[in-house]
Order: sequence, then C-alpha cells, then structure tokens
Amino acid sequence: MALRQKLLVLYAHSPDLNSATVAWSIFDGTGKEKHTTGDSEEPPYLSVVAAMRDGWRVIQFPQQHPAFPGMEYNTAYLKYEYILEQLEDVGA
Repeated sequence: MALRQKLLVLYAHSPDLNSATVAWSIFDGTGKEKHTTGDSEEPPYLSVVAAMRDGWRVIQFPQQHPAFPGMEYNTAYLKYEYILEQLEDVGA
C-alpha cells in the first residue's frame, strides 16, 4: 500500500464551515491530476462541510482575529482558509 496525500485549500465566505467557498486550490501528490490557478469556474465543493462529506479531512482551521475598530469594512487577504487532505493509495 503506497499512500499519497492530496490537499484541498478552501477559502470560505465566513468562519462557518457551511458557508460558501469563494476560492480554492488543489494539490495532488498522487500525480494523477494536474491543477493550476483558475483552471475551473466552479469550486470543487460548495462548502467545507460538503468536502468533509466526500471524505476530505480538515487538518487546519483559520485563526480568528478580531477586527480592529474602524477596519471592519476594509478588504485584505482571504482570512477563512481551511486546509483539507485525502490519502489515496497509488500502489499496484
């Protein structure tokens, strides 16, 4: 049995695991799929929970930082980043 890791990075609209996916990246350590930035118009999953239902395991939650007074409506980086993994057997 030769296991390889696949990573799915989902950026959610809010810290709620059921909130909509707004951006994503996929990294396939099995070598079976090749993904690049902007290679699809639709997210692979509509939410983190939807990915979990399909067997993806959450391995990192975003840190929650309170908004500084007066900064509530400023735009910046995507702060609700969830990292998920799947292990896939690539053996014979």
